[in-house]
Amino acid sequence: MGASVPQSPSSPRLAWSLDTLPVWLVGVLAALVGAVVAEAFTLVARGAGVPMAAAGVWEEKAQKIGVGAVAQSVVLWSIGGIVLAVVLARWAKRPARTFVVACVGFTLLSLAGPGLAQDTAVSTQLVLGATHLLAAAVIVPILARRLAARDAAR
Repeated sequence: MGASVPQSPSSPRLAWSLDTLPVWLVGVLAALVGAVVAEAFTLVARGAGVPMAAAGVWEEKAQKIGVGAVAQSVVLWSIGGIVLAVVLARWAKRPARTFVVACVGFTLLSLAGPGLAQDTAVSTQLVLGATHLLAAAVIVPILARRLAARDAAR
């Protein structure tokens, strides 16, 4: 008679992870986490005295960036990344790699916004640029890991 070994909480059968959720749901969760982290970063910058006011692409005069606006922007722009991840998961040969390469390119392009903002303090431009990088550093690896798990399951 063989002895039965109890399943540990970390056993594959009982483990819950993002690898088992649909790609779109992992994207939504990653976007929410990224939004919270980015907003917290800008709140710290506000507390340190960085003037959170910037001019948009076609604006000449800086306008105040309200509390919550950064989080809202992260969620809004993440929708494109989530759609990209879902499409790549369905049709790409190497979805995780393709996703990371595309996101690095898009993130670098996104830095042009804060960098070219008129009537905006350099400290604000730096904080906004860092916020872009921070949000990407949170969201992209989470979605890339999910896409890699899907790729490995094929």
